[in-house]
Amino acid sequence: MECAWYLCVCSLLCVWPAAAGHPCSIDSKGWADCSGKSLLHTPDSLPGNITSLDLSFNSLAMPRSGTFLIHFPSLRALNLSNNIIPMLYPAVFSNLWALHLLDLSSCNISHLHPDAFQGLRNLHTLLLKNNKLQILRLPAFLAFGALVHLDLQNNDLLSVDALVLQLMERTHQILLQGNPWVCNCSMYPFQQWLQQRRGVQVLCASPPELQGQEVKTLNFQDLGCRRKQRFSQAQLSLGRKLLAIMQRNDTTTTAATTTSPAGKGGNSWPYLVGFLVSAIGISILIALAAKCKLFHKNFASYRHRPLPDTSSMGGSHAERGAAWGENQFMPSAAGLQLEDDDGFIEDNYIQPSERLQEED
Repeated sequence: MECAWYLCVCSLLCVWPAAAGHPCSIDSKGWADCSGKSLLHTPDSLPGNITSLDLSFNSLAMPRSGTFLIHFPSLRALNLSNNIIPMLYPAVFSNLWALHLLDLSSCNISHLHPDAFQGLRNLHTLLLKNNKLQILRLPAFLAFGALVHLDLQNNDLLSVDALVLQLMERTHQILLQGNPWVCNCSMYPFQQWLQQRRGVQVLCASPPELQGQEVKTLNFQDLGCRRKQRFSQAQLSLGRKLLAIMQRNDTTTTAATTTSPAGKGGNSWPYLVGFLVSAIGISILIALAAKCKLFHKNFASYRHRPLPDTSSMGGSHAERGAAWGENQFMPSAAGLQLEDDDGFIEDNYIQPSERLQEED
């Protein structure tokens, strides 16, 4: 009996170091399963040539600076769902250039840094469902060059920017159900975009009179717009140019990061976004100024010149006109006399009858 107990203890001591140092299971295809292991960090014992990694249902801490999973450049699929990740910091996935699938579902994400997806040029599928995203910012989606599937279901999205929609033209499948969409006039570009997409169903959450109605079936009057709004050709061309520029910059940055330290990517996107916003604003102001009748009316009123004051000038109409023309350049004698008038009545203005009364 004692011998059997001794053998059992010895076998446990032999197996324990391997189990403690390697909590994940790896199959022959290079897929590592580390789901539900209560991990705070990625195990260091994982081989660097794995192609798929499941880290769901853990307690991972994402780095605020630098890259995540820096020792696994060959990853093609990464599952981080059901971890508490309130915010994605810049360039956290910048070394995963071969990644095709990224699952960030149910991670309590409320904010995406503009450079959060930097380096993911080959990403095909991005799953962001069941999070707390309220705004989709343009720079965050400029990093993708081959995105095919985007899942944004069950977030807190209220509307989508028109330029973000233009960048999603190449994304074949977009899931947007379960968001509290506000159906007002600002949603009209989104409604136009939905009419061109198949299989995308979006329902209004407010106002109450439109709750439950599909956005695609509404018109501009239902959304409270006075007139139809369309994507201008300037906006479309600027969006495409911006996308092309960002793609070239990202390619240059990727090439530069192979010889420079990680985390030092290009930050030229704020200048490009500022240029885009300025160009759109100037074009809108010019269009409003050209079409505003009140502007033309007020501008024409400044061409009127004041009429001359003829009450203090004698002579005929022709003489007064000539005198007024000369008064534009130098003051006349009559004008000087008017300025020197002290307010007393001259003798020439007293009637003869009044003089006789005074002499009597």
